[in-house]
Amino acid sequence: MKNTYLIVCISVICLLLLSSCNDDDSPEVLTKEKITGFIQKGPFLNGTSISISELKTDLSQTGKSFNSQIKDNQGTFELANVQLSSPFVELKADGFYFNEVTGETSKSQITLLALADVTSINTLNVNVLSTLEKARVENLVAGGLSFADAKKKALNEILAIFSLSKSDIQSSELLDINKSGDDNAILLAISSILQGFRTEAELSELLANLSADISTDGRLDNTVLGTSLISHAKILNPLKIRENLEKRYQEIGTTAQVPEFEKYIISFVNNSTFNAVSLFSYPKTVDDGLNILNDENLVFPSGLGGPPPSVTPYSYLSVTTIKGLSLKIKLEYVEGGDSISGYWGYNPSSNINWKVSDYNFVNNSQTFEVVESGKACNLRMVFMVGNGVKIRISYFENNDLVATRTRIITVN
Repeated sequence: MKNTYLIVCISVICLLLLSSCNDDDSPEVLTKEKITGFIQKGPFLNGTSISISELKTDLSQTGKSFNSQIKDNQGTFELANVQLSSPFVELKADGFYFNEVTGETSKSQITLLALADVTSINTLNVNVLSTLEKARVENLVAGGLSFADAKKKALNEILAIFSLSKSDIQSSELLDINKSGDDNAILLAISSILQGFRTEAELSELLANLSADISTDGRLDNTVLGTSLISHAKILNPLKIRENLEKRYQEIGTTAQVPEFEKYIISFVNNSTFNAVSLFSYPKTVDDGLNILNDENLVFPSGLGGPPPSVTPYSYLSVTTIKGLSLKIKLEYVEGGDSISGYWGYNPSSNINWKVSDYNFVNNSQTFEVVESGKACNLRMVFMVGNGVKIRISYFENNDLVATRTRIITVN
């Protein structure tokens, strides 16, 4: 009898242990009939590859992943019958996209990322905000913060970089640049600032550097990055961005619902503590002379030179431009020297990419306008009178009607 009782007890214990083992080996499966969303910088193009990787609670990968492609030029993706043992996922998209600043499709691919908890959602988007916050969220979770709190904290820290504050903003993976509402407007504003007039390689580098910089403390400590952000933001044309997006969405057969993002770009420009610089590059010297447009060059030689072997003291009007940005330069006599008709001249055969106006003999001025953006411009010039002549240089960058800045040079 005792032996029988013992056998029964052992059998029960074995069954309990077996049951316990089965529970451990077969965790609860989270089944998603469908996961959909948008990949957006501007909208990504049809054919973009996308992957969803399952993550553990510490946000390390489990090894399970699902792959798909964007199915239209709105950046739409869809994954069916997704079965997960964890609700945390990482999304990754590699592809071409529509550039809302230039109104053109990108020449190269970029990568965007997102972290999400899909417990209660079936739609999630990938964008620049979800990309920027990823490393910061991982750091905060590693430090003991819950996933939800880490996401909220990281997103608000990013907003602060752009002089914005909105404690109730939706999670980044729920935002959409083609829907109304302030939250979506913030995404589009930041997306446009990050794009600026950068190439795809420059944008990718900027996203990586920003993400790395804020990952440990949530603050942008690199002032060079901050300067780059504000410098591009100041010369954005929000009206053109809106027109580009509305035209794009109409072309791909959907209704444009571009949110009111303009005010958030303006807010960053007006409230940022970062210092802006010109995006145009003005070399200090060119060949055998000084560049008139370089800020460090303040005094220039005059004279046409004498007979050989004397040398004519040439100066140059030189700039390296950025694609999509216009530039006009105005030279204007201010004071000094003897009154003559014409204070400078140029060599037409040396002209590279400048459209030159006729010399205005009434107020002694002349304008020089970049013909094709994204290309270098150069022009050999000579000042024909000295004796302390003052000449004002006015810079009109990106279609500004009022001079972006002015400076005075002296000719001796």
